Amino acid sequence: MKHFIGDRDRIVQQAISGILASSHGRLTRLDGYPEIKVLLRAGWDGSKVSVISGGGSGHEPAHAGFVGEGMLTAAVCGDIFASPSVDAVLSAIIATTGPSGCLLIVKNYTGDRLNFGLAATQARALGYKVEVVVVGDDVATSATKQPRGVAGTLFVHKIAGYLASQGETLTTVAKVAGDVAASIMTIGMAIETCSVPGRGKEQRLAADEAELGLGIHGEPGVQRLKFASVEALVDTAAVQLSNKLSTSSARHALLVNNLGGATPLEMSIVMDALTKTPLFQKIDYVVGPAPLMTALDMKGFSLSLLPLDDQVLPALLAPCEGAWPAPSRAGSPVLTPMPKLPAANWAHSSNPAAEALVRQACAVFIENEDYLNALDAKVGDGDTGSTFATAARGVLGRFDGLPFGDVAALLAAISQILSRTMGGSSGILLAILLSAASKSSSDGHGPVRALRDGLLEMQRFGGAQKGDRTMIDALSPALDIFVAGGNLEDAAKAARKGADSTREMGYATAGRSSYLAEGDLLGNVDPGAEAAARLFERLVERSTPERG
Repeated sequence: MKHFIGDRDRIVQQAISGILASSHGRLTRLDGYPEIKVLLRAGWDGSKVSVISGGGSGHEPAHAGFVGEGMLTAAVCGDIFASPSVDAVLSAIIATTGPSGCLLIVKNYTGDRLNFGLAATQARALGYKVEVVVVGDDVATSATKQPRGVAGTLFVHKIAGYLASQGETLTTVAKVAGDVAASIMTIGMAIETCSVPGRGKEQRLAADEAELGLGIHGEPGVQRLKFASVEALVDTAAVQLSNKLSTSSARHALLVNNLGGATPLEMSIVMDALTKTPLFQKIDYVVGPAPLMTALDMKGFSLSLLPLDDQVLPALLAPCEGAWPAPSRAGSPVLTPMPKLPAANWAHSSNPAAEALVRQACAVFIENEDYLNALDAKVGDGDTGSTFATAARGVLGRFDGLPFGDVAALLAAISQILSRTMGGSSGILLAILLSAASKSSSDGHGPVRALRDGLLEMQRFGGAQKGDRTMIDALSPALDIFVAGGNLEDAAKAARKGADSTREMGYATAGRSSYLAEGDLLGNVDPGAEAAARLFERLVERSTPERG
């Protein structure tokens, strides 16, 4: 597994330097490298309760990303998945604690409890007022003597940080923080483990497995599940929280945390699945989805639930500095009415020959979806087959209403369907071709001339010409054959020759292929040209009588 890491021994120091460089002067650090890795608020005067947390690195943006007004005063960073030293914690306490005292927020892991606990004891011996809140919010390990502290810890940061910023006493801050820590619940779900720099990724999960109730250090979960669907996995996780839901609170906030390796697109799908669970009906506010307490690049998510009351809610909603996202109101979205698009102005008419041709064309694109996607994956983004197949299905879905008896109207109708169903540049370019061909047909030109006019219009808007490694390399020579009076078989041969010629083209001037180097293009046929060639070849097959 490759990482953007140079010296593994300096990972955390370099990361902290990067955080400082992008903090716009909000943050500073104690000058104690390499043993002491503490980030703190710049200009902190110690006049209010300081709130300190920390732990092993690898959970970014936790904990350093939450240092700022309204959240943490300082973050004590250990090495990857390793607790910081007692001296590091003690240094953070001494550097930030004034007469109002200090609150330490500690995740319930042995190393963190011991190191933060001893530092608190030593600080008290030096005369500092220090309180400690230990967070063990993992419902998967709630039956054990030491339930893990995971992403719900961030709720404690937020509530304690707000109260401290409002000038509350250490007694109040610690009491409320402790109550919040006791009330929060978190459950995690992952489909891939994390890859630790220098150690690689543990491949303990099969391709069809997911893991429920995992920690944030790559620990195994409490249960393995078969990967059925996103909805099923999300519902399974949500049920774990619903089963332990407090009956004393009707209001709850839900933190949707990306464990580091899920894409934003995947997290949006997780969020959509959550809205369909019974749990979501009991949620007033949502934090995320966002990477907040990660496990390096673990592909998974966690859900943290916070009961709300009149004291906690203002603290949750108050603005703060750092990576904490503003909570949003839960509930159904307000939809904006769909604007009226131009209505289809065609009436169904019959023409068996035209109907057969359109069906054959649609069949070609649907049957070759996977093949064309595979071709496009080599030179583009891998969706050409799906784009053409989606368009074909769109046409078939409106097939019974198409004006097959009127060439101009048929071309216009298919153009309109493509413009609404076929994504990407190829869709709109083909829509332009057919729209222009419809206009030419309305002007009295025959189908061949009309299609040729359409191709010229497509070239004018798209900018590509023959030889630029696009579908034009197959379409143009085929239409040239028809214009010269040739037959369908000769046109198909010309289209095939044009498509095959793209294998030898080491450059492209349009589409995503235009961004690729010569070595990535040579030997690979352009998928759009291949689609056009296969269309002509299918038409030849269907028009040739079977020989006995």
